[in-house]
Amino acid sequence: MQGANFSSAAEFILIGFSTFPHLQLMFFLLFLLMYLFTLLGNLLIMATVWREHSLHTPMYLFLCALSISEILYTFAVIPRMLADLLSTDHSIALRACASQMFFSFMFGFTHSFLLTVMGYDRYVAICHPLWYNVLMSPRGCACLVAWSWAGGSVIGLVVTVAIFQLTFCGSNEIHHFVCHVQALLKLACGENVSILATGLGLVCITALLGCCLLILLSYAFIVATILRIPSAEGRHKAFSTCVSHLTVVIEHYGFASVIYLKPKGPQSLEIDTLMGITYTVLTPFLSPIIFSLRNKELKIAMKKTFLSKL
Repeated sequence: MQGANFSSAAEFILIGFSTFPHLQLMFFLLFLLMYLFTLLGNLLIMATVWREHSLHTPMYLFLCALSISEILYTFAVIPRMLADLLSTDHSIALRACASQMFFSFMFGFTHSFLLTVMGYDRYVAICHPLWYNVLMSPRGCACLVAWSWAGGSVIGLVVTVAIFQLTFCGSNEIHHFVCHVQALLKLACGENVSILATGLGLVCITALLGCCLLILLSYAFIVATILRIPSAEGRHKAFSTCVSHLTVVIEHYGFASVIYLKPKGPQSLEIDTLMGITYTVLTPFLSPIIFSLRNKELKIAMKKTFLSKL
């Protein structure tokens, strides 16, 4: 790594959607609607939890923190993407590119850590209900949320500082619609680029797989405990509290694996763009829908809080 050597170029060019010239207006309208729905869905969840006192529990505190991270993640990425779809100038300043990378990694990994914390919350609630109020005290919950945000911030900082200490040479065209790590590494030159790429890949994959394994371990204990419940109604009631979280986990890590675990090799710009859309736009869009429809308590509270006033 060559100290603080930065590229002499003051900006990059994002060319992610340049291969879809006739679809850009359609993409703009579609992504705008999905973005607005994502914002509305998460704000609705937060407002419902805030107004309904029966939802003032650790599980819904974590859900609100998850909604905040999702709003901030989409705000870091999608407005710029929408602007590029309507503009012929796709340039982005070096500092703006670094900021976008930092915040997208920070909020993206905070989201993963919060999902892990929610899995732990369900584990304690089902496997150790008598200890729940002790282990999930307000102070304990606040610490878990704070550590999730701190972990996301550290990974965002490590990745961004490592990338933008490289020297960029040759073309300044980023073959993506955001300041994506792999796309920027292709523009970098120097002896340590491949080592840095491997190191950053290991950091990201280890963090994601670590979270995923902790969630799987939590659900292994949860399933074992549920199977020991004698009544079918009791088993159904216990599992129903996990369905929405488990669905979002599968969706989140399914799309994340597409980005981080895809096989190395030449990929067309069209394929990279479409794969990026799944994680950047589709995942945040689906999460509030899943929680709103699959969480019975939240769905009832939403109807009670908002629909009854219409």
